[in-house]
Amino acid sequence: MKNLLLISATLALGLSSMSSYAGDGFFSSFFSLKRHNEVATVTNKDYLEECGSCHFAYQPGLLPEGSWQKLMDTKALEDHFGDNAELEEDVRTHILGVLVKASADKSYYKRSKKIMASLRDDKTPMRIIETPYIKKAHHEIPAKLIKDNPKVKSLSYCDKCHQMADKGNYDDDTVIIPGHGNWTW
Repeated sequence: MKNLLLISATLALGLSSMSSYAGDGFFSSFFSLKRHNEVATVTNKDYLEECGSCHFAYQPGLLPEGSWQKLMDTKALEDHFGDNAELEEDVRTHILGVLVKASADKSYYKRSKKIMASLRDDKTPMRIIETPYIKKAHHEIPAKLIKDNPKVKSLSYCDKCHQMADKGNYDDDTVIIPGHGNWTW
């Protein structure tokens, strides 16, 4: 019995020390199971600065590569949903590479896989809220809580309700709708 306790304590200590390295590498995919349920966080400084200065820096795993290619096209950035979001070519190319590398079709995260499974092969959504998975996940929420709520206005403001969106966590447990508190589906 004493040996069994010693083995258990040693194993627990070993796993604990290994999981402390679970930032962005090998161990994170094995020791951080919650991470697999969501989407990869955005860590690229250029992306956070350039795109995050105007709106929430959406995780690349929320759209497939084709969508990011279209959104980051030079002409598309000239009229980016009504705004001019032009970038220097080297910055645009770098950010596009970041988005493509972690896009939903290349991700091992479950939510990214669900987004991809919801898309038809011939569709390339230009907005995250246009993906069938996101539409279905939000279809039961009354308009008064989103569109008619001046603190939210649209599903495109993910971080207004998903309190841990910046961490890539869109779990229902993290939802607090401004002006309405926690919402139970």
